[in-house]
Amino acid sequence: MATPNTLTLELQNLSCASCVGRAQRALESVDGVAEAPVNLATETARVSLSAPATTGDLANALDRAGYPAQRDTVVLDVQSMSCAACVGRVERLLKATYGVLEARVNLASERAFVTYLSGSTTADALAAKITKAGFPSTLREDSATTGPRDKEGEARALKHKALLAAALTLPVFLIEMGGHLYPPFHHWVARNIGQTNSHWFQMILTTIVLFGPGRLFFAKGIPALLRGAPEMNALVALGASAAYLYSLISVFAPDVLPPGTANVYFEAAAVIVTLILVGRWMETRAKGRTGEAIRALVELAPDEATVEVEGRMITRPVAQVITDEVIVIRPGERVPLDAEVLHGNSLVDESMITGEPVPVAKAQGDTITAGTVNGTGALKARVTAIGPDTMLAQIVRMVEDAQGARLPIQALVDRITSVFVPVVIAVALLTVAVWILFGPDPALGLALVAGVSVLIIACPCAMGLATPTSIMVGTGRAAQLGVLFRRGDALQTLQAVDVVAFDKTGTLTEGRPELVAFDVLNNMPEDELLGLVAGAELLSEHPLAQAVLRGAEKRGATPAKLENPKVFVGKGVVAETEYGQLAVGSYHFMHDQGISMSKIGERTYALRKSGHTVFFAALGKRLVANIGVMDPIKKEAKQIVQRLENDGLEVAIVTGDDATTAGAVASQLGIATTCVEALPEGKAKMVAQLQAGGQKVAFVGDGINDAPALAQADVGIAIGTGTDVAIEAADVVLSSGALSGVVNAFEISRRTMTNIRQNLFWAFGYNVALVPVAAGVLYPVWGLLLSPMLGAGAMAASSVLVLSNALRLRFIKPALKEAT
Repeated sequence: MATPNTLTLELQNLSCASCVGRAQRALESVDGVAEAPVNLATETARVSLSAPATTGDLANALDRAGYPAQRDTVVLDVQSMSCAACVGRVERLLKATYGVLEARVNLASERAFVTYLSGSTTADALAAKITKAGFPSTLREDSATTGPRDKEGEARALKHKALLAAALTLPVFLIEMGGHLYPPFHHWVARNIGQTNSHWFQMILTTIVLFGPGRLFFAKGIPALLRGAPEMNALVALGASAAYLYSLISVFAPDVLPPGTANVYFEAAAVIVTLILVGRWMETRAKGRTGEAIRALVELAPDEATVEVEGRMITRPVAQVITDEVIVIRPGERVPLDAEVLHGNSLVDESMITGEPVPVAKAQGDTITAGTVNGTGALKARVTAIGPDTMLAQIVRMVEDAQGARLPIQALVDRITSVFVPVVIAVALLTVAVWILFGPDPALGLALVAGVSVLIIACPCAMGLATPTSIMVGTGRAAQLGVLFRRGDALQTLQAVDVVAFDKTGTLTEGRPELVAFDVLNNMPEDELLGLVAGAELLSEHPLAQAVLRGAEKRGATPAKLENPKVFVGKGVVAETEYGQLAVGSYHFMHDQGISMSKIGERTYALRKSGHTVFFAALGKRLVANIGVMDPIKKEAKQIVQRLENDGLEVAIVTGDDATTAGAVASQLGIATTCVEALPEGKAKMVAQLQAGGQKVAFVGDGINDAPALAQADVGIAIGTGTDVAIEAADVVLSSGALSGVVNAFEISRRTMTNIRQNLFWAFGYNVALVPVAAGVLYPVWGLLLSPMLGAGAMAASSVLVLSNALRLRFIKPALKEAT
């Protein structure tokens, strides 16, 4: 019987002895749990468990009981991963740790994202476990200050190794292969150097290559092989060792080998190591570029800030600035921290955060964001967020989370690579056996060449890099364009969406009503009557009242000072003027005040039909004005809707407004489908109805009332200028309020998924096509046998090709520029 493992879990919602009993019974109901005493004072449970109980079973039992276990998520930097087999090995180690709920490992970013039950293990213990398995690991610091790990030093070291190996390998290659390609050269070597001396010279140089620059393959590959977890380094070490050891036997004990088979393959061993070092160097350089976008984000914020202290300006490191301190941003400087403007006016370039190229005007009361660039005006601002709480830090974390995501398409890759390397080794052994049994003379030499070629050419590097590199570059470019993927799998889901449903207010429209019609129905001058109406609205906080005040200001009308104003919330307002009592309000309010509404006429009906909210003004008992207010449609909305429809997507409006208002907006934008008069939960039901026919739906919204619909949709897209609740419920966040971000999101999703498919097609197709060639299937017909050197070159080229293809995503253009 297995020895039980003991876990300490931190529980939530424990408040009394009965809670303790329920939580303990929930844990002990899990098959495999021996005991689970719960401590109310420390709010912990100490669980003794063995198979078949799993960490997930414990978490699920506690969730159902209402006492969820506290969860922690950490990010680990993991080194020495070279292929998909390494990723699988690290993931299996983490998932086998009691307490771990989820583990995702990303080869391109060399990070592991681990979620575990608090108290069951620690980040240091997880890092130590991976390190012990041969993958040095450390807990990642705050990404807002560190960014992706710099690959320059690693690339530089690999470059030196590759150049040294190339310099040592070149003479070996020329001596051996030169003689095959140009027979007179072979005779010259035999005559002037001698065959034995030539072999000794090749052996010395190859030994230096293998145990100098190439030592890393043996240092990592052999231990992995002995642990029963072979990966890329193990395949390279096996292939190079086979060629090298066979050559040593041919030099020192040729009689051991069958007659005619004592040949040297030193050049194959040396060239294999050299080409793969060159490939690894190029791969590392390319990997470094995959993190450029997020690194650029990290570097946006300056290191120092100018702080005002008792009237003096002091330059201080940003890390030492605290909230509510006053900072000064001079013209042309970057904003060091999130802040609220106290004094000054300027235009601020927010393109690096929002993706929008037009600078934004900032004045007293406006917010400014760390990393943005101040224009020509000086600003004084109060710090509102520091360190990991700044918008820039949150964006970086969001992008990193998305980059570490495991897309559904990755499941196929995982299943194949989990068995790939052992299968390759078995195929190589089978290849050697078949050649020895059925091959022509010298069968043993040909068997060695074929076996080594299979081992080398089948390294699963390209498979491991195919998906994560595209995700890293795609989500990084998305962030530069103001599109933040909060959930990585939304990147795949979005390209399969059939319907894009928009909330109306604040999404398709500006979200701020404006006065667009003021029809005077008596002989009073417009500015005088509008001044009276504005004066009556001064005390009201209703959005329509604020629209009238803004409209009066724009038209040069001064709000009049009225006597005895009375506000009827949600209905209207009355006040005394020199012309008698003024009433401003809705149709029903006017009727209740005893005012004849016979003059509203065709103009009022026309305004209502076009989506305006219409209310009225009366002096005494006579109607004197029709007032039309409308929430303006965003200037780019029609263009964006047309672009989505041109891309084959159905566009719908889901709104709480009435059919007339929503229909007017839909008519102007050319949208056929409208779902109206929906409460927050009603919006979610309408999204569900759209989904009922098997369609995938993306919902775009910005308000608290949009959160249920954002959560219900297959992909929720939140306007970044909206509420925190909406943003938290969304899968994708547009960091600016521009609707162009919606099209950018779809374009990035489509292009990234196309890129991933291209990478996978190449990675799988390369192995499917070339492994049989390496094994020698073409030899009986055409006498072709793939050289291990060509195999090494092809393997290195495959990884570089996958990375180079992914890097093309850096050049995705903003959708609005394409649409204009």
